[in-house]
Amino acid sequence: MLVGEIKVAYRPEEFRGSLLIELDSVTDRLDPEKIFGRNAPLHVDLGCGDGSFICALAERMPERSFLGIERLLGRIRSAARKAAAMVGNVRVLRMENSYAVRYLLPAGSVETFYLLFPDPWPKRRHWRRRIVTGEFLRAISQALAENGRFLIATDHLDYFQEIERIARANPDFTMASPRAGDLPLTKFEQQFRAEGAMIHWLELRKVSPVR
Repeated sequence: MLVGEIKVAYRPEEFRGSLLIELDSVTDRLDPEKIFGRNAPLHVDLGCGDGSFICALAERMPERSFLGIERLLGRIRSAARKAAAMVGNVRVLRMENSYAVRYLLPAGSVETFYLLFPDPWPKRRHWRRRIVTGEFLRAISQALAENGRFLIATDHLDYFQEIERIARANPDFTMASPRAGDLPLTKFEQQFRAEGAMIHWLELRKVSPVR
């Protein structure tokens, strides 16, 4: 994990400056209200890449706050530059997605998660590296607010079917087919559409436990 490379401090007053979150601690939970300088519904893009998708979505919904998480330094710098130039309701964090969801996001803090075209690790010997596992979904459920959503897209049918199987085994979620046309296109989606690939979408919605 990229723990040793993360710097220190929140600077919510620098609303149009560097939007890269710098952490005081990699074990303390984030404070979204402090990070964004306001209290607003939070959307999180897991693996935000160069920030094109999250910035486009944030422009459409200025009343919401958007957090992009990405582990690759070059991509996160590009995302921070785009956010600073385009919108004021985006912050980005350089961190492994699984770690951020499990240890950094407060319980019940996220209205919507996006996981768009994660690495499918198609070779069987690499399947253990896939991000969507039962443990990961439990962490997603903990971070989601009541009735919160988790939107997933992949061009890889085998991975999509595995995600569906894992989701069915988790009683915290109901499954639905999202209205994908309502979202901006990611670079991967544009590429896959141009190649004629089928895009598989899944929406998981957090449900209240039966009492």
